[in-house]
Amino acid sequence: MSAPLVHIEICNAVAVVSLDRPEKHHALSRQLIADLAQAIDDLHGERRVRAVVLRSTGDTFCAGLDLAEMQALDESETAAAERHRDAQSLGELYEKMLRFPKPLIAAVQGPAIAAGAGLAMACDMVVASQRASLSFPETRRGIVGGVVAPLLVFRAGAGPAGYLLLSGREADASTAARFGLFHEIVLPERLLERAVALADDAARGAPEAVQLTKRMLNETIGEHLSTLFSAGAAASATARTTESAAEGLRAFLEKRQPKWP
Repeated sequence: MSAPLVHIEICNAVAVVSLDRPEKHHALSRQLIADLAQAIDDLHGERRVRAVVLRSTGDTFCAGLDLAEMQALDESETAAAERHRDAQSLGELYEKMLRFPKPLIAAVQGPAIAAGAGLAMACDMVVASQRASLSFPETRRGIVGGVVAPLLVFRAGAGPAGYLLLSGREADASTAARFGLFHEIVLPERLLERAVALADDAARGAPEAVQLTKRMLNETIGEHLSTLFSAGAAASATARTTESAAEGLRAFLEKRQPKWP
């Protein structure tokens, strides 16, 4: 059995959930997605926990989906069904985070890329280091960020979402804050301390009031997100069947510029 890729520490009313795949920059493999979903389920029923901080170690918050795993899947006989299943799993993880009844605070210390940026946006609040950034380079890989796009529109609006998704440019911490995607920017050495302090603040609210507030924000105002995640999963899976996707993934793994068909 593989070692867990997510670890939980609980101190008073706050749980700190740490992604633990630093050698791959916390790229979202199937196991990491499953382990994070399980951690959220475990904390759902943990009565002493009133708020949760999501963090990772090293210089990168999360490098997005595991592209090596993605390319290996494309060579399997059941690739079509598994592509769609993988995209659905990512959407289900985001939805689980949005429906989680306790405040989630992301502590972003470095680049949060594509689906990894989605993890931050699925949290209720984001504290970022001055070295943090967001980027959505899917089109440069010949693929479509169909699952993360609805979250980006929900959090930032259609204008910033179009700018980031279509340009593929990296948004530094100040730009991400201007778009409303980062809520506080702090010195790198104060990141975890500030995220835990914000979690402590959130934990002081009445649990039922906090839960109802999250439901109002994410399920009432964001009532179409579940449908959009499903549609986005289908779009992502379809895009993966193209020659452009195959070339984009090869080029990325071979560290060269793609030659689009």
